[in-house]
Amino acid sequence: MKTAHFQKSNPPSLVELRKGSSSLLLRNKSRSNKMRRRKVAVFDIDGTIFRSSLLIELVEALILGGVFPSSVRKTYAKEYERWLDRKDSYEKYIDAAVKAFDENIKGVKEKDLLSVVKKVISFHKNRLYRYTRNLVKELKKKQYYLLAISHSPMYVVGRFGRELGFDKVYGRLLELDANKRFTGRALYADLIFDKAKVLKRAVEKEHLTLRDSIGVGDTESDTPFLKLVEKPICFNPNAALYRVAKKKNWQVIVERKDVIYEL
Repeated sequence: MKTAHFQKSNPPSLVELRKGSSSLLLRNKSRSNKMRRRKVAVFDIDGTIFRSSLLIELVEALILGGVFPSSVRKTYAKEYERWLDRKDSYEKYIDAAVKAFDENIKGVKEKDLLSVVKKVISFHKNRLYRYTRNLVKELKKKQYYLLAISHSPMYVVGRFGRELGFDKVYGRLLELDANKRFTGRALYADLIFDKAKVLKRAVEKEHLTLRDSIGVGDTESDTPFLKLVEKPICFNPNAALYRVAKKKNWQVIVERKDVIYEL
């Protein structure tokens, strides 16, 4: 009877085993990180999804609610009329309204602002553009991470974004004193007003990827984050952003009444 002979091999050393295990762990971790990273779609809110400005509507509601004096409206009335008459830009009107808010929010109780915010959201939550409303729904079905970046106060844009199903919303943060009254100061303004920096921060913090990313904006202040995404969309752009879009060959979408145009 013949005896079978097996070739002997030296068992792997402890060091080799550790190296092999470490390499396997790193590969698995790398694969896991790639699998976990979601595609991101980043939106401006005012004039892009919402058919107005949340800050303007908030200021008007604060005046109507008696939180701001009625005289506040006079501080941006001229810019509003010039915009209506198409004699000046919408940006100047917005800037005047922002200034009115900043100069009058100091000393207001947080609970009073929250009460007005609820009314603003309840009244305006469905006043959306069809194109961006449908795009948000479509991207949500595709498991995109929905990110909103706005210069409107977080109190109002945060609630508005949650109503639409956004995963994360960045807005202007307002400082409170010990008595829960606003100081008139904005927190982390250098970050919030740099939308590209906000997007980069969100991508890293939320484990996202810019591969197949989408960005939607309507003014030149959105240009920094539109440069970062793979598919920038200029929706109802102002003249400054339209010039950038033409130069960079970005997609331009215009919604007028019940018609959506692609330029």
